[in-house]
Amino acid sequence: MTQLDTQYVQQEPDPTRDTSIADGHIPRRRGRVVLFGVLGGFLLTVGWSASFVDSVIGDSVANTVLGHDAKQTAIAGVGSGIVFAFVSGLAGTFTACNIAVFGTVAPLIGGVGGRWHRVRAVLAPLLWLAAGMVVVSAAYGVVVGLVGTGMPQFDTAPSAPGELSSRSVQSMAVFGVVGLTMTYLGLASLGLVRDPFARLGARLPHARLVFFGALIGGFLIGRPFPLFRKLFRDAAEEHNPLYGAAAFVLQSLGNILVLAVLLLLTALLAGERTRRWLTAAPARLTVLSASALLVAGVFTFLYWDVRLLAMREIIPWFPLAPWV
Repeated sequence: MTQLDTQYVQQEPDPTRDTSIADGHIPRRRGRVVLFGVLGGFLLTVGWSASFVDSVIGDSVANTVLGHDAKQTAIAGVGSGIVFAFVSGLAGTFTACNIAVFGTVAPLIGGVGGRWHRVRAVLAPLLWLAAGMVVVSAAYGVVVGLVGTGMPQFDTAPSAPGELSSRSVQSMAVFGVVGLTMTYLGLASLGLVRDPFARLGARLPHARLVFFGALIGGFLIGRPFPLFRKLFRDAAEEHNPLYGAAAFVLQSLGNILVLAVLLLLTALLAGERTRRWLTAAPARLTVLSASALLVAGVFTFLYWDVRLLAMREIIPWFPLAPWV
């Protein structure tokens, strides 16, 4: 047990502050939390294999659930598209963006009370998170249904070395903003920068969770996952905004379903010893949340705005693990 998770500075409660993440407990050695969070995001970027996650895991899950080759089989009609949307979201569960989902609700796992009380304490925030996702996903689905064939993601032309396709530029812009936002919020939960939800939390206590949900929904706008691109093209060719909205909402919900179930099971089955350890030093929950956000934010920015440039031979080098 290190000093990092046992020593903390107790701040006076601020009634205007949304305490859903830091809860007013700031770890004393915040520099170490930032250092290890940034290092974790960097190492994840170095070792992340998109082909393994997308093909070995994603395609295998989708093929098994659908009972056919998800990539090669055409989407036959709106009904099939709805099913494909949910399954493709489920297949994309094991992506790094879900680290951020865990970071938003991890502090709730250590809540007090009976088992069902703790389950409800996790379920309610997940519903607010889903609300933010649904709004962004539905709005983007409507846009795709109306003008999708003219959007960068509709293009399938491969990127030439030394060049960026419009599809890649869109992904870089979206994931760059999302990654920097997550990093900032991780620093804010440690009290190192101003918390944008400090005053808003008093009037709208769920604003932070809805915003996190909107960020996660925003991954659809830049997502390069092959099965999602197939769904995107189908929705664009249908020219039906209602179908686009429904398909994209189901894709987002499928993407967090497994994680939501795991979080609920953890809250239900977590033993007294685990809860006692989490609540013995309140700063531990802050460290957990901040670390998750920093790892996810740094990884998202480096992967899409630095490593991508190296893969396209626009910058000379970025370190990669041998298996990438």
